[in-house]
Parts: sequence; structure tokens; C-alpha cells
Amino acid sequence: MDIQRVMVIGAGQMGSGIAQVCATNGYQVILHDINERYVQKGSEAINKQLKRQIDKGRIAADEVERINARIETTTKLQRAEEADIVIEAVVENMEVKKTLFQQLDEFAPPETILATNTSSLPITEIAAETKRPHQVIGMHFMNPVPVMKLVEIIRGLATSEEVYEKVEEMAKALQKVFVDVSDFPGFVSNRILMPMINEAIFTVYEGVASPQDVDQVMNLGMNHPMGPLTLADFIGLDTCLYIMETLHEGFGDDKYRPCPLLRKYVKAGWLGRKTGRGFYVYER
Repeated sequence: MDIQRVMVIGAGQMGSGIAQVCATNGYQVILHDINERYVQKGSEAINKQLKRQIDKGRIAADEVERINARIETTTKLQRAEEADIVIEAVVENMEVKKTLFQQLDEFAPPETILATNTSSLPITEIAAETKRPHQVIGMHFMNPVPVMKLVEIIRGLATSEEVYEKVEEMAKALQKVFVDVSDFPGFVSNRILMPMINEAIFTVYEGVASPQDVDQVMNLGMNHPMGPLTLADFIGLDTCLYIMETLHEGFGDDKYRPCPLLRKYVKAGWLGRKTGRGFYVYER
């Protein structure tokens, strides 16, 4: 079976980005979310990104029309019956993902591949909720999806070689660079990135330096394009905390213990850019 029709579950920042990249590269896309408002916001985000590409002269207006024509939106999960692959991009919460994969297993045809864009959770555990664990795989895109080239492809314990090869082919068709990663907490990207962000938060918590100075050190001293605390605000501090908790639980090692200041900010609702306040204050 060739992959031609993609269903993306979750029309947020990651899901809309995945949908845009798939449609740009010729796939028919069904973009799903739980209500019309979220679906509409996802469509608006895609159009905003594409307009930016037109303004920069990277894409023609008529090509944007063709891309948009390849994207349908829906609030009906049953439309998974039409997909060759379903890519889940919902909240980073194991119970939510397990419930979703149980439902997708019922609606999607037996040959449909079920992929998760999880950034840290075990693929094997998610796959165990289905009757097709051999067809469940991790496909972790980086944010923002239209810009970032990397995709981590993660096999669960039962993922078949055929499914891995099809997803690898799809990553190439999306003009992404992929890496083959084993199913460990945080995979590669977040196992390295999140402890660095957590340590940056500890430096602020312990009064070593201000958020601005911590970011300046990493910008100018390590040549990072974005400081770790700016990046944490961009990712979402709730997501950072959840991933650190996943690493802490998965490895049982206190070097992954989330900083108390990170917990405090999340409890206060200071989640970063999406709430207007995190380590920095943003206009909304």
C-alpha cells in the first residue's frame, strides 16, 4: 500500500504544521480536531504560514491554492477509515493518547499505519492499546514543522520493518532528514534538550543569573540560535514539565528531577508564549 491520504489528529501548532508539510508535498490531508473552533484555528495558522512564504517569494500564489485544495478539515474521528496513515499530534499525555489509539484502531482499516508525534512517551506502550502494534510507530517532527528538517522515527517493540520502511519513504517525500531511534524515554532530542532546559531553570532558581543572562550565555557563548529559557517558553513550560516527569519516571534517575521553579510556574499558569507569560512576558 502506498501512502497517499494522511489524517492528522490535532490542529494545534504541531498538527497544522504537519498537515501543511504533507499537503505541500502532494499528499491529500484530513486535518482533525475535537471542535470546529480548533480546526478553524489550524486552517488559519496554515494560511498564515503560506502567506509568509508568498511574501518571501518562496512560493507562488497559485501553488498555495493547490496546497489548500489538498487539505480537508473535520471533527469526525471516523474519517480515519479513509486514511493510509494517521499521524497523532495531540497533547503530550499518555492517557489521552491511549484512548485515542483505541478509537483509531476501531475506525481505521487494518492496513492503516498509526503514527504518533509524541516527543517523549513510549511507542510500545501506546501500541499495546491497539490490535495492530506492528503498525504503530513514532514520527516525531520538530517545531516549527515547516521549517525544521529533522524527524525522529521510533520503532516500538513490535513495529514491523515494512511499516518502518514506508514511514522512512514518507519522511524523504516530505523532504525531511530522519534518524532511526530506539524506544527510550525522550528518544534522542528531548533526552538531551530537556535536561539542558531544566538545568537553565535551576540556574535561575538558585539565583546564579537572570533568565536574560542565562540565555545570553548560551546565545553568545555556545552559539545557540535561541536561549534555553526562550526556547522553553516557545515549547510551553507545561510540556517541558511533562517531558521531565516522563524522563524522571522512565529512568528512575534524579538527574531528571524537574526544577521546583518549573513546577511553580506551571501551577501559576505561566506556561510561556501561549499564555503570555513564562520566563518572559509576551504581548497577546
